[in-house]
Amino acid sequence: MTSTISPAQLDHTAERLRKVFNTGRTRPLAWRREQLKGLRSMLIEREEDFLAALATDLGKPRLEAWVTEIGFTINEINLTLKNLKRWTKPKRVSTPMFIKPGSGRVIREPLGTVLVIAPWNYPLQLALAPLIGALAAGNTVALKPSEISSATSNTIARLVPQYVDAEAVSIVEGGVSETQNLLQQKWDYIFYTGNGAVGRQVMAAAAQHLTPVTLELGGKSPAIIDKSANLEVAGRRLAWGKFLNSGQTCIAPDYALVDKSVKDELVKYIQASITDFYGSDPSTSPDYARIINDRHFGRLTALIDSGSVLIGGQHDGSTRFIAPTVLDGISGDSAVMQEEIFGPILPLITVDSSDEAIAFINERDKPLALYVFAQDDKVIDQVLDQTSSGGVCVNGVILQVAAPNLPFGGVGESGMGNYHGRASFDIFTHAKPVLRRGTRPDPALAYPPYTKKKEKMIRRFS
Repeated sequence: MTSTISPAQLDHTAERLRKVFNTGRTRPLAWRREQLKGLRSMLIEREEDFLAALATDLGKPRLEAWVTEIGFTINEINLTLKNLKRWTKPKRVSTPMFIKPGSGRVIREPLGTVLVIAPWNYPLQLALAPLIGALAAGNTVALKPSEISSATSNTIARLVPQYVDAEAVSIVEGGVSETQNLLQQKWDYIFYTGNGAVGRQVMAAAAQHLTPVTLELGGKSPAIIDKSANLEVAGRRLAWGKFLNSGQTCIAPDYALVDKSVKDELVKYIQASITDFYGSDPSTSPDYARIINDRHFGRLTALIDSGSVLIGGQHDGSTRFIAPTVLDGISGDSAVMQEEIFGPILPLITVDSSDEAIAFINERDKPLALYVFAQDDKVIDQVLDQTSSGGVCVNGVILQVAAPNLPFGGVGESGMGNYHGRASFDIFTHAKPVLRRGTRPDPALAYPPYTKKKEKMIRRFS
């Protein structure tokens, strides 16, 4: 892998970007809008380049790739452009009587130099969505795409500098050593998407400079299937969300806690949906993606042995194909329950009640997403009140991430910090409080010597 900047320059990436930031060129609203429009033009004009890269890396179907990577990102840009002037406008706040004459306001100012480290599963969207927020906020940015999705990384590195201010945005390709080099430098903010193990390393490196971070991690996102659920809809939506991108989605339903009275019927609807989506042989479907590399393929095929196969199980190493798979006979101790699956394998765990499902979830790390399928509002409210997760979708999966006014992020082991829409702008800015006071009148009441009369007045108006 190569970098768009030389090895010598790589050691001073943050310093170079800070010098550009300090010139003030990134602060004007016109500059920020120009960068966002440039990214939008790139996605529209070079759509085929990105679709080809995504197909090479992950075998992504064209429509799936456009919706989840290109269209999603364009919508994020459009929302930001529409609201940016309002977001950057100083906000007036009230001031107490004893501070008058004076007025208060909060100014949103850029943080400075930002490092964005992107993952491989949605390698375009998860690189550009944070970049949008960082540029909208007026920062300079170093963007590190994932070397695992190398075709997309190469395409980003080749095209982004053609459409944005290349002195204010550095694309750094490479692997672990390049990432470690970047983490050793001093940044004003670090945005990382990936797994918890690397997230800990990012946070430790950031702590050396007291650099704030957003960590978008993952974990085992559960789906609760209550006995009151519309099972046909639940089966179809579970199948869509789980097998989208061949399961390589951080908010995919990782496992399902199914009321034992409806399990067999749910499996029937999942099977019917898989056939509707991908035909009788998903390996021949143009609408089904592939596993990213041989290492993950081997890891996933080993997990299939964790239980009995109800659906799927077939796999082909030559094409890194793993069929949509549903497993039965799973417990909390099963191998498939020890790590985030990140592949097209759906374990089913039967429960006797919503109480049991909630207890199972609460015994484990807080997930990035939680899904509940139920028609009984009492069950839905119980799940919302008694569990903690990064986000929730009721009677659906995945789509909470597509609502731009809902902040997206994790809690606990699944991450920290939110982004998307206004939340993206906010995390890359500092809310600077400004108190502006007049010089007349300037009552002696506030100054020593402190008499009993002054104390009485101050106590009254404070």
